[in-house]
Amino acid sequence: MKHGTQSNTNREYRDRLFKFIFRDKKDLLELYNALNDTAYDNPGDIVVNTLEDVVYMGMKNDISFLLQEMLNLYEHQSTMSPNLPLRGLFYFAALYRKLLANDKDLYSSRRIPLPLPRFVIFYNGTKEEPERMTLYLHDAFPKKYEVREADLDCRATLININAGRNRDLMKKCRRLEEYALFVEKVREYQRKGCAIEEAVDCAVEDCVQDGILADILRENREEVRSMLLTEYNEQAHIENERKIAADEAFAEGVETGIEAGTELFAALTERLVQEGRTEELLRATKEKTFREKLYDEYGIK
Repeated sequence: MKHGTQSNTNREYRDRLFKFIFRDKKDLLELYNALNDTAYDNPGDIVVNTLEDVVYMGMKNDISFLLQEMLNLYEHQSTMSPNLPLRGLFYFAALYRKLLANDKDLYSSRRIPLPLPRFVIFYNGTKEEPERMTLYLHDAFPKKYEVREADLDCRATLININAGRNRDLMKKCRRLEEYALFVEKVREYQRKGCAIEEAVDCAVEDCVQDGILADILRENREEVRSMLLTEYNEQAHIENERKIAADEAFAEGVETGIEAGTELFAALTERLVQEGRTEELLRATKEKTFREKLYDEYGIK
């Protein structure tokens, strides 16, 4: 099922779909309650402070907000990265700086109270990951030091929100479950051989009929379509860049290995000629295993 017009995927819709779905404070509060087993009922208590103009490593933070002395940072990711705690550190530093922008008392004897930071990553990539895992900044520090020696750390909680995962959480937050089902529906059509544009269109039609994100999809069909296609295009670009980098690294390694191998064999040739072992030199030229034995004999690395 294809629509006749192609949607603009270049950057017209800069928000990502996850952020767009939870733009309503009521839905954001439901997600917070589901994560923290709380029962707050006033969406007006939420103070959204997302840093729209802060970009680190090409990614904006999706949602940040204050609620009951807690500073919450929510990120959606389709790729797992061990560097997420480092990103969280940068984001929290920027958020605290924004919160304290008008505080001129930073060097006084009065302790400045700070909201408690909480960093949650909602993962829905295709690579298999556990339902929940904790990532720490200290894992990147040199292993020779004890964790307690570090004067700085940052923790990130990764939650797998692919369809069928973390069922208890999904039951508590219908919007989150619907988002997971919608993404899975897109992938289902892709597995059937549909191009991404057709897969998105078909998934939208099915979900509207099944009552999955129906209100959002009816009113914002083109926005949702463009955001999702942009995300897929960006992900494909990232994967392509990674492949190119891997290919270049491999080619460089091969070239370096050939150069090193040539130098080694030149050294071996010189030794064997000096020692009158030309027959062994010929064998070494033809037989890789014999050449390696000679390398070992002369300590050539």
